[in-house]
Amino acid sequence: MIESAAAPISESLIRQYDVSGPRYTSYPTADRFVEAFTSDDYIQALEQRRSGAAAMVLPLSLYIHIPFCESLHTRHMGLGQVVSQLHLGGGSPTFMSDAELRELMGMLKRNFTFSPGGEYSIEIDPRTIDASRLDTLAELGFNRLSFGVQDFDPAVQKAVHRVQPAEQVFALVAAARQRGFESINVDLIYGLPEQTPESVNRTLAQINQLKPDRIALYAYAHLPERFKPQRRISSVEIPTAASKISMLANSMAALMAAGYVYIGMDHFALPNDSLAVAKRQGRLHRNFQGYSTQPDCDMIGLGVSSIGRVGATYSQNAKTLEDYYDYLDQGQFPVVRGLALTRDDLVRRAVIMALMCQGRLSFESIELAYLVNFKSYFAKEMETMQTQVEQGLVEIEDGGIKVTDKGWFFVRAVAMVFDRYLQTDRTRARFSKIL
Repeated sequence: MIESAAAPISESLIRQYDVSGPRYTSYPTADRFVEAFTSDDYIQALEQRRSGAAAMVLPLSLYIHIPFCESLHTRHMGLGQVVSQLHLGGGSPTFMSDAELRELMGMLKRNFTFSPGGEYSIEIDPRTIDASRLDTLAELGFNRLSFGVQDFDPAVQKAVHRVQPAEQVFALVAAARQRGFESINVDLIYGLPEQTPESVNRTLAQINQLKPDRIALYAYAHLPERFKPQRRISSVEIPTAASKISMLANSMAALMAAGYVYIGMDHFALPNDSLAVAKRQGRLHRNFQGYSTQPDCDMIGLGVSSIGRVGATYSQNAKTLEDYYDYLDQGQFPVVRGLALTRDDLVRRAVIMALMCQGRLSFESIELAYLVNFKSYFAKEMETMQTQVEQGLVEIEDGGIKVTDKGWFFVRAVAMVFDRYLQTDRTRARFSKIL
């Protein structure tokens, strides 16, 4: 049993919801983007933002995936746009040299205005950094670090070709705390080759000693046809489905016993971390970077394969360096696909994000914002949701829907009820498991 705030969760319920589904960093999800959405559509969205109220009121979020183009965006949206969130990711950006990182941040600061109270994070491969490099990151304005740990067990690390001693990570986290970084996240993965429930428990015990501010606990998805590095991993070494479920159940119980708050969707945080505070205060948001404390805002995706959101549109850049550079050489945005959201998309996005972030939905707020009768518009969905009501995952009240303590662990399944695209397309193999 997993004990959430007063709700026991059985392994049988976990098994029932051990299915594939979207992560809902957006709705509609990225697999619904179409090539008919071009760079011209993206330019139109940028220029509408520039001339509208959003540019003056709402800050931007930036997601950087190296490499990217410096000048094209500011041509169409103007210099000096305020940024309150930056995430430098896409693999291991700390493979860049200090000089390259300084050049990158210099480019960004020449084109955007960074808010003093913003969240500026970078993904770190512990094998590529030392204490002196932490000084550089602090100097450049990063205030949040995300360490890719995956697992501390030496046999598992060898199996996934990522050997990094636990002592190295402990030393780096201690050094980061000495330098005043506001939040430290650690990424863990369960279901890796050579993992066992017992080895995962040992890693969790070490994590409890490390005590990062946030923990992201992901299920390993073995997709060698999509990810070339996985082709070196033998599928026979991957744990069984039963073992993975045991690992997940044990991990959730151990992290909560260690004092972590379950934020939702694989994420845990210490009670005083800003993410946990935002959840308690109903200020949690969700975007392509995951859960965020920053207000719902447009996101500019810079670099190969980056995804962005501007107004009621989504867009994605070219996924290969060759195509990306080809667009830039022609002076064009490297946008290869995207989506202009319909009215139905916007209504359902509001419903899904309310459930995913606040765990509560007001019928009246949706009706006033989108001029619909909620129970009539979503009659089929409300009927489908009765099963989750009976399972104790949600409560349907006179004025809305509430996700229970137990339901938070299955919030993706709750959100999936309102996904119109899944209702007509039952092929979910392209998604990760929801647990």
